Amino acid sequence: MKKNFPLQAEGKHPDRVLEAVKHEIRKYFKRERNRDVPKGVDFWDFDCKVGLSAETAEGVRVSGVIEAVDAAAKAGAAQVYVEILSKHGVRLLKPQDNDKDPQQDAND
Repeated sequence: MKKNFPLQAEGKHPDRVLEAVKHEIRKYFKRERNRDVPKGVDFWDFDCKVGLSAETAEGVRVSGVIEAVDAAAKAGAAQVYVEILSKHGVRLLKPQDNDKDPQQDAND
């Protein structure tokens, strides 16, 4: 999704417009996460950018998209640009520490 969201609409309260924008973003994440993942893929990951325009958009984490939209609204912006691109995600397992002796850890 690459979209410019207006944060001010004629005849509508700015808070309701902001809530509608956040609802649409959350709905998009939910729809993308519910898609079937291809074989060899563990989950859907996302590349996200938020800014006042496409040229000034900066990369943010998935958890920071809503906060970035809130920050733009509090700054008084007339619109906000949101770009969310889904990609394949594969979980990486953390290596186990086999050098430690479990008996020694229990005695400490």
